[in-house]
Amino acid sequence: MQILFLVALVAIAIFLLKGISKKNTVPVVTELPEAYKILLQQHVAFYRALDAEEKKRFQNKMAAFLSSITIEGIKTTVEDIDRVFIAASAVIPIFAFPAWHYHNLTNVLLYPGHFNQEFDMQVNEKPVLGMVGTGSMNDKMILSKPALHEGFKNETDKHNTAIHEFVHLLDKMDGDIDGVPGILLEKQYTIPWINLMHQGITNILANRSDINPYGASSKTEFFAVVSEYFFERPALFKERHPELFKLMEEIFDQYPETKATDLPNKIGRNDPCPCGSGEKYKNCHGRKNSGFPDQL
Repeated sequence: MQILFLVALVAIAIFLLKGISKKNTVPVVTELPEAYKILLQQHVAFYRALDAEEKKRFQNKMAAFLSSITIEGIKTTVEDIDRVFIAASAVIPIFAFPAWHYHNLTNVLLYPGHFNQEFDMQVNEKPVLGMVGTGSMNDKMILSKPALHEGFKNETDKHNTAIHEFVHLLDKMDGDIDGVPGILLEKQYTIPWINLMHQGITNILANRSDINPYGASSKTEFFAVVSEYFFERPALFKERHPELFKLMEEIFDQYPETKATDLPNKIGRNDPCPCGSGEKYKNCHGRKNSGFPDQL
């Protein structure tokens, strides 16, 4: 009887585990697909600025993210380029932190356009382009597909909606979304950071700053907005806001001394193929019928 009872328990456990796995299926990505590497080289300036070893690390972090987070399209199809943009946006702020995991995120919901605070798409209110969910939507991020793409299409502006929202997640990791990322900011920098935030918001309100005016709406939004600026236009940010730039280097443990967007987004036929094969691009993914054009 005891053996039969144990067999029954094992059978029940297997049944329950199968049910759980079906409900929470996330594709396991152990190696970033070569097509994703090409898209990264073509569209993500931050990635292009990395050396070969750093690019491999970036790819591994993207693969880990894609293996742990479900990306769902709401009335839209999720394509490879969407996955690349979302995963790259997640990795960029935490690139310097080994084994980082967004434990406060399970799903990214991709909408075909803007929405409102209630996630309704059929409205004429002030549009929302990205949001970190709360309440019943906790552990979820909502992004507008056009806004996601625009963040990587224009490499000379200071805006990236997806990076903005992932910075909100970092801010939330210590339990509060307050513009003070306690999990990243060492205690000795907290007061200087708060002072710089107040000064920055004051300058925005007085029309004495090139920082996005939305950053003046709260300390939370200020942190997210200046993070976009820091990663999108590091050289310009350093030139115009040196104190703020220096402190954000401490927060993210990243030191973007050169302007990433100065690097070319074209792949020459004789350049190394971005897939990491070691072959020239023309002999690898630049071949005819390879699925990719001679130059991207």
